[in-house]
Amino acid sequence: MEWQPDEQGLQQVLQLLKDSQSPDTATQRAVQEKLEQLNQYPDFNNYLIFVLTSLKSEDEPTRSLSGLILKNNVKAHYQNFPPTVADFIKRECLNNIGDPSPLIRATIGILITTIASKGELQTWPELLPQLCNLLNSEDYNTCEGSFGALQKICEDSSELLDSDALNRPLNIMIPKFLQFFKHCSPKIRSHAIACVNQFIIGRAQALMDNIDTFIESLFALAGDEDCEVRKNVCRALVMLLEVRIDRLIPHMHSIIQYMLQRTQDADENVSLEACEFWLTLAEQPICKEALSGHLVQLIPILVNGMKYSEIDIILLKGDVEEDDNVPDSEQDIKPRFHKSRTVTLQHEGGEGEEGEDIDEDEDDDDDTLSDWNLRKCSAAALDVLANVFRDDLLPHLLPLLKGLLFHPDWVIKESGILVLGAIAEGCMQGMVPYLPELIPHLIQCLCDKKALVRSIACWTLSRYAHWVVSQPPEAHLKPLMTELLKRILDGNKRVQEAACSAFATLEEEACTELVPYLSFILDTLVFAFGKYQHKNLLILYDAIGTLADSVGHHLNQPEYIQKLMPPLIQKWNELKDEDKDLFPLLECLSSVATALQSGFLPYCEPVYQRCVTLVQKTLAQAMMYSQQPDQYEAPDKDFMIVALDLLSGLAEGLGGHVDQLVARSNIMTLLFQCMQDSMPEVRQSSFALLGDLTKACFPHVKPCIAEFMPILGTNLNPEFISVCNNATWAIGEICMQMGVEMQPYVALVLPHLVEIINRPNTPKTLLENTAITIGRLGYVCPQEVAPMLQQFIRPWCTSLRNIRDNEEKDSAFRGICVMIGVNPGGVVQDFIFFCDAVASWVSPKDDLRDMFYKILHGFKDQVGEENWQQFSEQFPPILKERLSACYGV
Repeated sequence: MEWQPDEQGLQQVLQLLKDSQSPDTATQRAVQEKLEQLNQYPDFNNYLIFVLTSLKSEDEPTRSLSGLILKNNVKAHYQNFPPTVADFIKRECLNNIGDPSPLIRATIGILITTIASKGELQTWPELLPQLCNLLNSEDYNTCEGSFGALQKICEDSSELLDSDALNRPLNIMIPKFLQFFKHCSPKIRSHAIACVNQFIIGRAQALMDNIDTFIESLFALAGDEDCEVRKNVCRALVMLLEVRIDRLIPHMHSIIQYMLQRTQDADENVSLEACEFWLTLAEQPICKEALSGHLVQLIPILVNGMKYSEIDIILLKGDVEEDDNVPDSEQDIKPRFHKSRTVTLQHEGGEGEEGEDIDEDEDDDDDTLSDWNLRKCSAAALDVLANVFRDDLLPHLLPLLKGLLFHPDWVIKESGILVLGAIAEGCMQGMVPYLPELIPHLIQCLCDKKALVRSIACWTLSRYAHWVVSQPPEAHLKPLMTELLKRILDGNKRVQEAACSAFATLEEEACTELVPYLSFILDTLVFAFGKYQHKNLLILYDAIGTLADSVGHHLNQPEYIQKLMPPLIQKWNELKDEDKDLFPLLECLSSVATALQSGFLPYCEPVYQRCVTLVQKTLAQAMMYSQQPDQYEAPDKDFMIVALDLLSGLAEGLGGHVDQLVARSNIMTLLFQCMQDSMPEVRQSSFALLGDLTKACFPHVKPCIAEFMPILGTNLNPEFISVCNNATWAIGEICMQMGVEMQPYVALVLPHLVEIINRPNTPKTLLENTAITIGRLGYVCPQEVAPMLQQFIRPWCTSLRNIRDNEEKDSAFRGICVMIGVNPGGVVQDFIFFCDAVASWVSPKDDLRDMFYKILHGFKDQVGEENWQQFSEQFPPILKERLSACYGV
């Protein structure tokens, strides 16, 4: 007997469906409770499928809603459905996939996919064959409904469909889908391509076997009048470029011609898909060869795509000029992530390089419209192509740029400024001759009456900051800074944000060049404190922190401290312990404390206390959560990480002055817990703090060494690069304080360090820190470390040759010299590397120079003049000269 609904039950379900469409929250709550009750009755789900598929008298939204509630039940409770109910639902779905209503067909398709994704593809063997069979139906609705369901299944279960678990149904499905590329209905052609597209990136075997047919069928659809079909064709070609470029190369000329057309498609969804093609092509080795003949067409198209569309301007409130009194809505503020402290060394030529595992922030000029659109895609494509073609791009661009940059229509002028910013990285060399003229024009655009022009000018100028700083300051730096500071106080929030970010970039490039203007800069930044709404305040903290990082101790002047500290401390006092705005403020204070050094002393007590409190609170909450997860929430450990990093900043900035603060707190106990936290970022920051406290006030650290060293040893695990890096650095700092008392701990750490320095593909930062620490261990305990010399001397020398002369390098090289004294045999085979590392010193201290001298001459005497001549023949000329000039060998 087929299941039949009971009239009264049916009315009850319909009433529920009607109520659930009510906007009233109380009604909604009642509906939720009723649903919970009804889910106790297995055949409630039969009523839901009955309303969806059979109750044609009801309106479509109610029927569709019934299906969506059923879908949620399937998601939550499908394993508890009695077999009779499950079978009834499956049968009804397949029998009604061709419902005349597109909404109902789509709902049934979603329901089928949800059942299939509950691991049911294996236990519903008739599903795929039946859907494929229904594609042949004369009835359009049945064919379209089945295709809709198949497309959803292909999206959800693409990997499973290409596996042995189901006997590879794709072998039948893919050829079947390809037949429908020629169907008379655009909706069905579009479904067919979308189904096949799901299998490109995974390189499904069945698709690879039919790849030529697929590509031919795509070409046949190139001129399709339906925009959804064109979009899917473009998407397919972009993915094929990544996985089967070999198959596209013979047709590349015509594909490029086609994509040039589509990038100008009247439908923005199509033009955006097509524009992705240029981004993807730029990453392929053949890009230059394939595109060079087409740049003359492509460049104007990309440039044209970089204009704001009318809809963008409406969304961005492009005509609203003054909005800085309007409070921000909370959902506009993107979550910020704190980047934990990683200890790095200074390199030759410039400041310490960032660790390799740190992502660069992507420059993004339209943050608030974070939707990817044609403008952003065109700009990104131009940026990557500029990096491929370099200055060869300019002949195609410069004639256009002139017309854009001075155009009377602000939308066109704005796009020209964006173009100039997009090519800054790739075409810098070729742009240099034009910059003396362009930069003043851009600085003028900072005063444009349109806010969107002012904000893009900020971004573009920041992309040329490096060049600006390389010129005499009066020429461009001073006018640029003056205008940017005015924009920081702009009446438009978007311009404030762009100006603040651009100013931070300028600070990083200019560093101490800014010192003469500090008073003026601080006046502006402090004034902005009173003016900014929530979102931009967070960026302002960043600009102040970057300023402190850039000018360092030059900030330590009473008049500057008097300007800067009161507003920061006022914010500090206003914010509650659980307010996430503490993150950027703590980061900012950390930079300020490091820069001000003793100048920060009057402010350090409350800041230090609060950091300790934040760590303690977070640890306590984590403890409660681990014991009773149902009663307590998991803590946000970022509070603890940021607090640890600020404590590091205080220890580094205040040095010995931090002693009394540490003495009056339980920070060492807390640190012991943090070092064992399950979250890598917490361990990373706690090892950084341990190293800084070791340098600043070792007597407080020393009693804990016996407990701390085993933890440091277990964290010498390169799986977590930054944790391992900071633990290594901390061990090195501890060595320098412990001296010979380090002996009992050598065996705990040395084998790990030697293993790390010999691993392939270890990031440079970690190699350098490991080498320094091995050197320091050998300096304090040469007898224990020297026997292993041969196992690490070669990578040790190569990783330290690029480090600048500094304290850390000094102590490490002393260690190596002492170890060579204990075990000269350990260096013999790799002596050339040692020579090279010695030559990397510019001016070692006298006693270290003597150590080098003795070792070099000792080796030379040992092997004899003739052998030495042969040996030094292998040296590059520059090394030979260097050693002869400095050490007379």
